[in-house]
Amino acid sequence: MTESTIVLDPTHASFSPTETVADLGVTHFIGIGGAGMSVLAEMLHEQGVTVTGSDREESAKTERLRELGVTVHIGQRAENVAGASTVVFSSAIKPDNPEIVAAAQAGVRIVHRSDILALLLGARRGVTVAGAHGKTTTSALLAHILVTAGEGALADPSYAIGGSIQTPDGGVRDGGHAGTGAVLVAEADESDGSFEKYRPEIAIVTNAEPDHLDHYGDAAHYHAAFVEHAGHATGHVIVCGDDEGARDVLAALPDDVAARTIVYAADASALPESLAARVEGVVEIEQEHEAAESGAEGFTVHIPAGLLPGEGAAEDVPVSLIIPGLHNARNATAAILAAALLGMDPRAAAGAAASFRGAARRFQIRGCVEGVTVVDDYAHHPTEIAALFDAARRRYPDSTLRVLFQPHLFSRTRFFAREFAEALAKADDVIVTCIFPAREKPADFPGVSALTVVNAADGVPHDPAEGWISAVQDMCQAAKMLAMRAHRGDVIFTVGAGDVTQMSTVLLRVLEAHREAHQIREATQPERQ
Repeated sequence: MTESTIVLDPTHASFSPTETVADLGVTHFIGIGGAGMSVLAEMLHEQGVTVTGSDREESAKTERLRELGVTVHIGQRAENVAGASTVVFSSAIKPDNPEIVAAAQAGVRIVHRSDILALLLGARRGVTVAGAHGKTTTSALLAHILVTAGEGALADPSYAIGGSIQTPDGGVRDGGHAGTGAVLVAEADESDGSFEKYRPEIAIVTNAEPDHLDHYGDAAHYHAAFVEHAGHATGHVIVCGDDEGARDVLAALPDDVAARTIVYAADASALPESLAARVEGVVEIEQEHEAAESGAEGFTVHIPAGLLPGEGAAEDVPVSLIIPGLHNARNATAAILAAALLGMDPRAAAGAAASFRGAARRFQIRGCVEGVTVVDDYAHHPTEIAALFDAARRRYPDSTLRVLFQPHLFSRTRFFAREFAEALAKADDVIVTCIFPAREKPADFPGVSALTVVNAADGVPHDPAEGWISAVQDMCQAAKMLAMRAHRGDVIFTVGAGDVTQMSTVLLRVLEAHREAHQIREATQPERQ
């Protein structure tokens, strides 16, 4: 078998419903040091599976795995898979990888990481979080609630999340953890359809706004994948009723799945009566009109009687979040409901949510110099960007919001150029910089650049009408420009899913240098008569 005939299909289910981790044999992970791979390797190791792996370089993850007794090779070579019964790849691994080629030639079973996650979810009280937006924050928030307030079997959960988690003390906790408790929280990535393999106890759908149409083709197929995923939940489904796409998914759910679905919404009136009648219950979110002076986001979750375990009375659960915005009130409501369905008191879950500082790169404050605050955020879809700046206006109502935006993917930039411009218009001063290509080749998208978004802004309402948005290809230069024109009280955002996050450091350094230069000028200036 040659590498040209090897097909790596993440949507193909590699295991039958009766297979378990005991059927894996010696299991080798290609790229074992990755955040998503290392936690799966550790969990298999803890369950008695012989695990090996390889990665391109040493890291804290490879060191930890070695300490646990896992054999880790640095460098990816054909001989590394000798003796393996199962080889695990992620979507970052290509068919010409030497270990993939060797495994295919030896007839070894090759499986996607989602197949391993599916096995592990089936063996625990699994909770998945899917959606075009909010899945990282919601899954991280649920993990934080269980880590902070979980007792008994709900304590020390396992979790596999696509980003790191900010801790209450200002540190960062890894997004993967192999715990000793009964619960496994997993972010369910819909981009390649692999989430259709999962059979969790609880499935959360934060929204279903069409994305990844390069894989799905159209919105109908995208929504159908969510219907399939939700239908595999063995217990409850939790769905946001504020999102039009999620309502389309709700409408398509089979009756037996809809009957165990809980809808949460800030605007319950947007949910048609025909849909409300099909579901188990509707939980309403009542947001306070203004953020507290501390910046906390306050809201109340109204839970109908008999919806949670114990058939209790209706509950009004007050929640106060550090992370701002209605979108985060929705995310927190989903996490609190999931924790309550697992058996936690909803008020205890809400109390634990209060100390959640967010997933890394989600409204993450990187520093403040001379009254100028620098915030980093992963938002890379127009809806996410609009929600980010709605939240920023609540947190910083009197500030000028300056933005360094790096589009993610040429295809997404071309498709959503106007929508990006409309979302960015919620800020005051915007520089769009070089597109982060990820898996795409610039040559395949001639004419698509930062200017594509700027040109699409023509006619988008903004005060002032001109000069609020520009394109600067050099990202470092763009960061310096924003820093130099910032004033005390301003907030500068680095926004995007690519390497724009590195510009937070540049911004802070320029702001610091500017302050030092000002102090020197003041110190050396002759005293005025």
